[in-house]
Amino acid sequence: MVDLVEYAIRGIPTGCVYALLAVGLVLTYKTSGVFNLAYGAQAFASASVFYVVRKDHEWPLWAAAILAIVIVGPAIGLVLERFLFRYLRGSPPMAKLVTSLGLLIAIPEVVRLLLGSGSRKNPPPLWWVRRTDEWLWPQGSSVVLDAGQIATIVSTIVVVIALVFLFARTQIGLKMRAVVESARMAELYGVNSERTSMTAWALSSLLAGLAGVLVAPLFASLNPLDLFTLLVAALAATVFGGLTSIPLTFAGGIALGVLQAVMAGALPTDSVFATGLRPGLPFIVLFALLMFRPGLRTSGELQDPLAGVDPPPPSPVTQDQPKWLTRGSRALMILLLLVACWISISVLDAFWLGLVVSGVCLSVILLSITVATGLGGMLSLCPAAFAAIGAFATAQLVEATGMTVIGAMIIAGLVSATAGAALALPVVRLGAVYLALATLAFALMFESILVPLSWVSGGSVPLSVPRPLIGSIDMADDRWFLLFAATCLGLIAWVVVRLREGTMGRFLQALYTSRDAAESIGVSATRPRVMAFAVSAGIAGFGGGLLASYAGQANYQASFVYLVGLVWVALVVSTGARSVLAAIISGMVFFLLPAGLERLFSWPENWLEAHPDASGPVASLLEVITPSWAVPVAFILFGAGAIMYARHPEGSLQSQMSALGRAVNRRIDPGGEPPDPADDLDRESSADLVGPS
Repeated sequence: MVDLVEYAIRGIPTGCVYALLAVGLVLTYKTSGVFNLAYGAQAFASASVFYVVRKDHEWPLWAAAILAIVIVGPAIGLVLERFLFRYLRGSPPMAKLVTSLGLLIAIPEVVRLLLGSGSRKNPPPLWWVRRTDEWLWPQGSSVVLDAGQIATIVSTIVVVIALVFLFARTQIGLKMRAVVESARMAELYGVNSERTSMTAWALSSLLAGLAGVLVAPLFASLNPLDLFTLLVAALAATVFGGLTSIPLTFAGGIALGVLQAVMAGALPTDSVFATGLRPGLPFIVLFALLMFRPGLRTSGELQDPLAGVDPPPPSPVTQDQPKWLTRGSRALMILLLLVACWISISVLDAFWLGLVVSGVCLSVILLSITVATGLGGMLSLCPAAFAAIGAFATAQLVEATGMTVIGAMIIAGLVSATAGAALALPVVRLGAVYLALATLAFALMFESILVPLSWVSGGSVPLSVPRPLIGSIDMADDRWFLLFAATCLGLIAWVVVRLREGTMGRFLQALYTSRDAAESIGVSATRPRVMAFAVSAGIAGFGGGLLASYAGQANYQASFVYLVGLVWVALVVSTGARSVLAAIISGMVFFLLPAGLERLFSWPENWLEAHPDASGPVASLLEVITPSWAVPVAFILFGAGAIMYARHPEGSLQSQMSALGRAVNRRIDPGGEPPDPADDLDRESSADLVGPS
């Protein structure tokens, strides 16, 4: 019994870390209506500034803390509120989630470009010295808490008390809550909604800076992925508090830390539970809370009570086109894809050909996002997990049964579809925010619990996957494999288009437009979404097997890490969630853009080598530009695309195609009136490959 109590006390500092991060998320959601997935990225920015000025430039502790926490933290929040989230107040939850997802991708790379991308080991603490305090415990045992843990406990308690007092006793706290509920209604009572919103974002970002500086010393080096993973673990506490209650969130964080510490001490260190279950415990708790916590399925999203007095929303930017233009654009798209395939086979060298083949394989996986998010309206954050399931199943089936690779990929797709259906049954009933969190929790549970198992992934040695052999055609040649992958992509793209235009696609569109109206005419709110989620998972699984076959191995760390899956989602949704062509473009851009930027940023380095005597401001600028900029700039562009989703919810590709369609219509009939949609409900879409009108 004494041992359990000792373990529990040792878990309190970890619980305070969870609570501090979770309270910051709740504060942002409670004061802005945004579930800020970029909270960990903001924390990383402040922690990086603190590291640079404190360790590299040896600033005094108080000066470094003021700059990183009090100045940089709120400044980031003010910039985000002023130029981005202010215009998302009345937007649906998916728009806010996708925008914050773009910030999660872009902010760390911006920080690396500005402050340098070198390794930052042993982050400095937010206290004067590293010392150890021992609290004696009966029977000669001791509970050891160092100064950092004590500082985290004290800071968390102070923050929680201050925020509870802010919302319960102060006028500014009441104004923040009122602005989130309805900015217009608050303004009727004389509240300056813009100033209040800026205050709320500055406060939440200050708390993000404090959390980043406090939490960074827990890791051996400063890495945004570590902070985001820790933040996701803290999401269980936010869900326990219902995204609104700060005291319950604090209690949930402490309980989670204590439970994890007790399991670590009570379980044998060499047991499967200790190596698999304990690291994944926060994600298991998060998933369980989302499934079984009372009220989550019936709680609605934040809505403006005055939204009913708004005029009807503007008509979509897409416009009906003549049938000849629809067929012509469809034929043109197919012709361009065939020409691109021919150029890849005939012109490109081995390096660029390999990138094209990888892009085609990835495009198959990204079509799963088109089905789940574009058709089903569900922001699934686990496409990489289903792709990994397909890759592992393909490898295991080939190795265990000796079946052909193509047959194994088909069965692996069915395995992934089954897993997707099992996940969809409980999660499709959740709201947009909770569904996204549930799929993210699933991705992390899969990574922390199942991936390390040798019978799933092969353990430390990735499973090998051979390339297909069709008759006498050996797919070891990348050109033949490109034709095979392009054929698979074409077939699956055709299935997605038929699905979009079929009965299930219409049901899904009706549910997305108005769930109540769809249910009133007999459309099931669950069955079509479960089917769409299962089909999406099956496509991702088949694409994962295809990508693993091309790479020669099912390597999770190289291809299917959950954060890479988040980048995939941001790319497809910002380009056009309902568009097949958008998925294809996103798959190609994911591989070709970083390589192209690396070649682009190589010429200054080559020019300086050829002109060693060059000097002046131009030479100084060229010395800064290096090929190491390629990946950060590519990820910044990926994130910027997701941020632009707020302005173009239909996607950048569909927006440009619609503008082109309008221009063509004006050329054809400058004085004509736009057709009445009610007169031609069955008119074909602008293009099968681009998306419906």
